[in-house]
Amino acid sequence: MELRRDILWRVYLCFLGMVLICVAVLGRVFFIQNVQGNYWRALSDSLHQKYVDLSAERGTIYSEDGNMLSTSVPYFNIYIDFDAEGLREKKGKRFKENLDSLSLCLANLFSDQSALAYKRQLLQGYREADRYYLLHRNLPFDQYKRLRTFPLVREGRNNSGFIIDASSKRMNPFGLLANRTIGLSRENAQNVGLERTYDSILKGENGRKLVRYLNAGTYIPVEGYEIDPENGKDILTTINVNTQDIAENALLSMMIENECEHGTCIVMETSTGKIKAMANLGRQADGSYWEDLNYSIRASEPGSTFKLATLLSLLEDHAVRLTDRLNIEGGTWKIGTRTVHDAEKQEKSDVTVEEAFEHSSNVGMAKLVMAHYSQHPQQFVDHIKKLRLNQVTGVDLAGETSPIIKSPQSKTWSASTLPWMAFGYEVLISPLQTLTLYNAVANNGKMMKPYLVNSVQYAGGIDRQNQPVVLMDKICSDETLSELKTCLEGVCERGTAKSAFKNTFYPVAGKTGTALVANGNRGYADHIYQSSFVGYFPANQPRYTCIVVIKNKPFSKKYLGALVAGPVFREVADKLMSMDALSPDSNQLASYTGLLKKDSTAYYYAGSSDEIKNVFYTLHMSYADSSHDKKWAGVYREKNQPVVKAKNEEQKLVPDVKGMGLKDALFLLESRDIHVATRGTGKVRQQNILPGTIVSRNQKLILDLN
Repeated sequence: MELRRDILWRVYLCFLGMVLICVAVLGRVFFIQNVQGNYWRALSDSLHQKYVDLSAERGTIYSEDGNMLSTSVPYFNIYIDFDAEGLREKKGKRFKENLDSLSLCLANLFSDQSALAYKRQLLQGYREADRYYLLHRNLPFDQYKRLRTFPLVREGRNNSGFIIDASSKRMNPFGLLANRTIGLSRENAQNVGLERTYDSILKGENGRKLVRYLNAGTYIPVEGYEIDPENGKDILTTINVNTQDIAENALLSMMIENECEHGTCIVMETSTGKIKAMANLGRQADGSYWEDLNYSIRASEPGSTFKLATLLSLLEDHAVRLTDRLNIEGGTWKIGTRTVHDAEKQEKSDVTVEEAFEHSSNVGMAKLVMAHYSQHPQQFVDHIKKLRLNQVTGVDLAGETSPIIKSPQSKTWSASTLPWMAFGYEVLISPLQTLTLYNAVANNGKMMKPYLVNSVQYAGGIDRQNQPVVLMDKICSDETLSELKTCLEGVCERGTAKSAFKNTFYPVAGKTGTALVANGNRGYADHIYQSSFVGYFPANQPRYTCIVVIKNKPFSKKYLGALVAGPVFREVADKLMSMDALSPDSNQLASYTGLLKKDSTAYYYAGSSDEIKNVFYTLHMSYADSSHDKKWAGVYREKNQPVVKAKNEEQKLVPDVKGMGLKDALFLLESRDIHVATRGTGKVRQQNILPGTIVSRNQKLILDLN
């Protein structure tokens, strides 16, 4: 009995212990579930859920004429939640009924596999109840629109299980056009150009969405937990696509012809400081050219274009008159241990100050500066600083390099600094700074701040409007200004740019520049020259100011500013003046030449010669016919009588379609494999490629309709 009682006591004790343990466990479970439940559930969610950013749609950058220069293009990743309620209800009836038709539509849309392969793929995902099955990546918008109309997909997310994950990629629709100026928004590298300057405005504010992770790297969004992003604002630039295209093509042609290293061409609207074009091209390793750097805002030795500042200083201090004579000693002058050389051979030594400037004599400018400023060089430096050449322009582009203007207090100032500064050496300024100075002369002495953005827009309205900014009301006296204009016009009429602007139908004013530049440790041994031309047109009523700066290859046979930069400037000016003359609201051609008394630009039609003659016949109008039975003709006014004249129909040349209706113009151009883009409605007012140009492969032509 004693033994039995002892055993029972121990059993009861163990049983009681087990009961107490169970009670403790149950109590702890109750405590965790009901008292600490919210805490542990939140902790679980934090391990499997989190908020991710919803990218805001980046604003678009537009040209002044409304073309997209940089925009975000949407792309879509398509996922399927095969465990969606609507897909599983009634034993998957909805899924099975739409499976065949959906598979066929997907095969037709993507053309990457058969409808049967898609059916097997979808069935496998359904059997595995995959919550986030990737169907396709990076769908463009047009394919996404078609996908939304497919069977099952059109029934909505809950019923179809289709999940759309939208993203965007930054695109420049015009490719090379103003690429460096506009810049490109890049995820893993620093932005450049306007994309960088206006990044905070363009990018908007990101939203947030809650996602639940299913396994490593896979998540699905949790509905109802989203904060919508605030999209970025749009930028309307001052860039004109036609002007930019003209500048870029003119620059590219010369770069290819002369195998140049890099170059820039800037076109500015004289009265406002608006930059209408900014082309930058650099030679790549394979010999092609691309907008790799913005050379327009990088400081370098300007060369002879700096002589305008030198002459302005001399005239303002009444140190010289244009009729004063000086001896340029045949273009060679020794000063101390160094020798000043003229870039071009001088025909005579006894010249006036005006002639020394027109023929770009380094000796002449150096002698004048030494004669009048050698005892007080700071006076000359003060003039340069007054012209703001020691300051950045403040253009709305990040990365503008600071200029260097030496003074007598500088450590690098030497006996040769002053005379070499006179013709643009031992100073560093950017092409845009040089352009700003010349634009001030063209603008009757008023210096304008260059700028690239007209306005910031949001939701179709103007959020901020930029206005022209005057940096200086007057850079010099009216008398000096008049003399400077005379000299700049003389350069193009009698001086170094005479050949470049021969037979223009409008007057030009400007200055050539040819600067020898160093090649690293090799110094000047490679004979690398920087060719430049800067000026404005038409000289009597300036509308545009333009600068072309090109760095040539070593030992280039053609390197003078008038031969390398001058033709680029001429091509840009010719085309812009022609476009202005053909503008329906412009009668400038008549005022420029003084030859036309009436505006006949509206009296011009073109098209099928038979149809034109039929119109005259129907209207009982007399006309002169010189079309010689050609298929295409234009109608001109000559002595107040319409004249039907044949158009060039050579297949290898770009035809003249101005005055035609769009149907005729497209027929003519597309029959020559020319890609056409149009703006506006009505007749063709202008075309951006000149008639008679040889047709090139994949050529794109823009038509402006009136």
